[in-house]
Amino acid sequence: MKMKIWKRLVIALSMIGPGLFLIGYNIGTGSVTTMAKAGAEFGMTLFWALVLSCFFTYILMVAYGKMTLVSGRTALFNFKTQLKGGKILAIYIIIALITGEVLALIGIMGIVAELIQEGIRLIAGSRNLMINTGWIILVLAVLLYFLLWFGRYKVFEKILTVFVILMALCFIIVFVMVRPSFSAILEGMVPGIPNVPGALTLVAAMVGTTCSAAVFIIRSTVLAEKGWTVDNLKNEKRDAFSSAFMMLFLSGVIMAVAAGTLNIMGLKLDTTLDMISLFEPMGGKVAALLLILGIAGAGISTVFPIVLIAPWLISDYTGKSRDIKSPLFRGLILAGLVFAFGSIFLEQSPPILMVFSQAFQAAILPAVAIPIFFILNRKDIMQSHTASLRLNIGLLAVILFSFLTTYIAIRGFL
Repeated sequence: MKMKIWKRLVIALSMIGPGLFLIGYNIGTGSVTTMAKAGAEFGMTLFWALVLSCFFTYILMVAYGKMTLVSGRTALFNFKTQLKGGKILAIYIIIALITGEVLALIGIMGIVAELIQEGIRLIAGSRNLMINTGWIILVLAVLLYFLLWFGRYKVFEKILTVFVILMALCFIIVFVMVRPSFSAILEGMVPGIPNVPGALTLVAAMVGTTCSAAVFIIRSTVLAEKGWTVDNLKNEKRDAFSSAFMMLFLSGVIMAVAAGTLNIMGLKLDTTLDMISLFEPMGGKVAALLLILGIAGAGISTVFPIVLIAPWLISDYTGKSRDIKSPLFRGLILAGLVFAFGSIFLEQSPPILMVFSQAFQAAILPAVAIPIFFILNRKDIMQSHTASLRLNIGLLAVILFSFLTTYIAIRGFL
């Protein structure tokens, strides 16, 4: 009986593989930091931004999936060959996404290294024990390069599945352990944008970390890697819903934990390590270690897609095969991992860099929201699968939302 349940779980997870890959990419240290910071500073007031972001994420995931499965071509190649000025647009998207992901990678590896450093101190029971974060990043980079050198997409999908399950379990257990105030969580769910410095940037970061432009471009490539075709359109919708719902659930849990504890205590969160030190008195060493495990798992699961994004984007643009063992892929992956050491030389703390990179992602959302609308309404590309009235209304709403978040991001930067 247990084996049957296990087999059913494996089959279910294999059906939503692309979605799990994107959850692993999307719910990273940037998302954890941003959601926890929002909950600690403003309670659940900004929860509306998360709900809207996840809803629009679902719409764009379905749209990009449909385009890829029907046309048989990935996103950037379609933009380049099917849209007037598409070549310039595709190059802009490549440059913008790689820039944003490099910033994110620097922040992520810095945060993960600090978390592992703190975890070693907690396990050893000594605050004086200090392992240089540079050595921790070096070990992680070597292990990741080894896995990427010998691995394939199916292997990465399995690894990310493990990390996503581990991350979800850790956050849910911590939620139960710290016993947040449910009344404070519910009372705080009144939509609004607090009129305080940094609120706009935080809203943009929440949108950028959830409804990220990179997610939709990567989704197109991941579906191609999965080998799905037009016959899998129903699977693609179900996969998109599962992915968007899990993003909403996990991000909401993180925000609720901070809103139901730190916010009512008047405590603010500036760094990821603040989260560990603030929650340790509430849930003890076990809660602290679980948080470290969950956040570090979230970070490492995000690094896989980030270091793959440059070679995947180039393959997408050129329409060539995605051979991870080619010299070009391996060279670009190595170059990406070199940037992981950037946090050692920067004065800015990794969480601040993460919030900035996520807000930057929100500012390029229109570049991926507008072209997909035109592609899905082209009969010569989509044939009998052009966008329905419901999908078109959803896409127009996403486009308006993308302009709003871009405005908020720019206001936040200024």
